[in-house]
Amino acid sequence: MEAIGKYRVLRELGKGATATVYLCEEPGSERQVAVKVIQFGSNSAVVSRRMRKLFQNEGLVARRLNHPNIVRVYDAVVEEDFAYLVMEHVDGFGLEQHIRIDKLLPMHRAISIIFKCCIALDAAYRQGIIHRDIKPANILVGANDEAKIADFGLALNMNKDLDRDSTFIMGVGSPAYMSPEQIKGYPLNQKTDLYSLGVVLFQLLTGRLPFRATNQATLIYRIINTDPPAVTGLNPNLPEKLNAILKRALEKDLYSRYRNGVEFAKDLSTVRYQILEEDETERDTENFQRLRKLHFFTEFENIEIWEVLRVSVWREVPPQVAIVREGERNRLFGIIISGSVEISIDGRVLARLGPGEPVGEMAFLHPVSDLRHATAVTLEPTLLLEINASALALSSEELHEQMRHSLLARMIDRLRRVNRVVAARGQPATSADAGSLSGMPRLRPDGGVDLELTPL
Repeated sequence: MEAIGKYRVLRELGKGATATVYLCEEPGSERQVAVKVIQFGSNSAVVSRRMRKLFQNEGLVARRLNHPNIVRVYDAVVEEDFAYLVMEHVDGFGLEQHIRIDKLLPMHRAISIIFKCCIALDAAYRQGIIHRDIKPANILVGANDEAKIADFGLALNMNKDLDRDSTFIMGVGSPAYMSPEQIKGYPLNQKTDLYSLGVVLFQLLTGRLPFRATNQATLIYRIINTDPPAVTGLNPNLPEKLNAILKRALEKDLYSRYRNGVEFAKDLSTVRYQILEEDETERDTENFQRLRKLHFFTEFENIEIWEVLRVSVWREVPPQVAIVREGERNRLFGIIISGSVEISIDGRVLARLGPGEPVGEMAFLHPVSDLRHATAVTLEPTLLLEINASALALSSEELHEQMRHSLLARMIDRLRRVNRVVAARGQPATSADAGSLSGMPRLRPDGGVDLELTPL
């Protein structure tokens, strides 16, 4: 397309299931705008009618909102076969780019962005507007992490008569981000948007949703009936206060949830200013490369190593410090990054472990008992990647399986070496030399026995 109405098309910005967004230039000025185009012609009459209503709703609602953290809408035009919305162009990124475990934003940036969204949603509700579809794809981030809430196509105007409002559609929104009352089809207020924003914050901090399921029915059941995990259980590096904030944001009981966006923002600000504002990306990349080079992580996928970084804590341990002790009960375990650790039982040395070796994995792997039967003491300054067993239990099935696989493989290798040491001190075997073994019957894989005749 060369032009959309009076706007000259520069390039395509993105394409979705129902709309295409173009970067355009406004005539008579140098201002660049984003123009969202919806085609009606290729859809059925019913779908086209619904899309037309939603489009008109977005234009009417968004033009009423004038806030620095809400995408401005300048014009809305509906033609016979298509319609287009002229909006502020946000030169930045969408939050959906930063919800994967290996793409997470530094903590202080994520909290700052959600803080601004809280204020924007509060301003919208003061105008009687509920967004109803808050999710990462609908939050754009421009220069200086300036958040911009977009896409008010599913917004609810509380100032209109809902009985006659044909744009009011129950059950709209994205299921994973919908509040319990939205799923149930109950009357909504701004608390439903704050719940959805809490889900987005949870995902930005942990790389996963608070409720996960393999099918939509199970997902809906969990959203309505189960509590989300503590955010620090999934990422031990987060401040403890975030647990209380997210618990309140994701409350199923409306009376216990944040009353408005200002309350939510106020609590976030108390955490944000406790966080050191440094770019953690470079440090995370360095830590990733260190783990990637260790033999223990050879079979891990990149995404699984990023997940390991989120469920672990780096500990600098001085020499002569006991990491685990005989007789204690816990499931703490870790991987030695640098340094060395001595393993002993009853004061007798069992082994010395170096970089890439796991420490304390026995209690983690045991299906029932977390009792420690050995002591691990650092021999020199040691950097230990301490893995939080509780957070690991809540991580992806792929990581959990790969971690157990690697720990078991390393434990079996150690057991084989111990067996050789024990065998060296044992009694001679009945058939101790290769010559006597060659004439013995062999057990076949099918359970039978091969008999070999030894020549006289």
